[in-house]
Amino acid sequence: MSTEFTLRAGGYTAVVAARAAALRVLQFEGRDLVVPFPEGGPIPDYRGIIAAPWPNRVADGKYTFDDVEYQLPINETERETALHGLAFPLDWTLKESDAASLTLSCTVGPSEGYPFVVELSAQYVLNDAGLHTSVTARNAADVAAPYGVCPHPYLVAGSSPLDEWVLEFAADSFLEVTPDRLLPVSLEPVAGHAFDFRSARPIGSTEIDHAFTDITFDGGLARLSLRDPAGTGVGMSGVGMSGVGMSWDQSCPWLQIHTADKPAPLPNRLGLAVEPMTCPPDAFNSGTDLIRLEPGAQHTASWSIYAL
Repeated sequence: MSTEFTLRAGGYTAVVAARAAALRVLQFEGRDLVVPFPEGGPIPDYRGIIAAPWPNRVADGKYTFDDVEYQLPINETERETALHGLAFPLDWTLKESDAASLTLSCTVGPSEGYPFVVELSAQYVLNDAGLHTSVTARNAADVAAPYGVCPHPYLVAGSSPLDEWVLEFAADSFLEVTPDRLLPVSLEPVAGHAFDFRSARPIGSTEIDHAFTDITFDGGLARLSLRDPAGTGVGMSGVGMSGVGMSWDQSCPWLQIHTADKPAPLPNRLGLAVEPMTCPPDAFNSGTDLIRLEPGAQHTASWSIYAL
């Protein structure tokens, strides 16, 4: 029997599973804002999980930290990578809750390839402005630990196909990756590229599974909007096309976007994965924006999802 928690406030309903502290359902006035998944079963495609102590991939599961080499278990066998950290298989523990808020916690490590101990706390707060999440990590050991985090929601703009959804987010660069393993190659400008969504436009047939950076933070927050031209809604931006928005703070200078492309007969392009990340793919090897969590130190990252 699975454990989950339901929050309600301001026309919103959120359901969070204890497994992976995953956001299973988020609705506004009955409209899905994320792709849900069934209660009690496996979590498909990492939907809604908290990915920690690293987001995205570690090539070959191998990395070196403080001159020591480590080997993580390979869980993305087709690409020979360690994907999305160690927290997602865990059942997180309830710390506190009320009708509109919830705090869950878990400890990752020591384990194979990650002989560190990081305590994680995920707080979900629901109000008139949407669902607000913050994840705090604390190093509970006496040695420094490598760390990164991201959420993994698949956003839903409306009932129209994903190709018709109108996407906008302000990022000037994207990380080119190898086509077979999705590992970093080089940082490229979005200008003149199919990945340029600095002005709102339909996604179309573009397939994306890339990280973006050089993100604009206005008042300390970056913002992404995803709208369905066939729907009309009233959200934070007033009356207009219905949709969903996401914002995040400067703790996450990277953003993974994935159009959820699947080969037949699997369900294809069900939602848009939007993952604000503290570091890029394979940061355990590149060191780019990798957080060095000293003994006793804490790190917090925050983001919000809301109706448009």
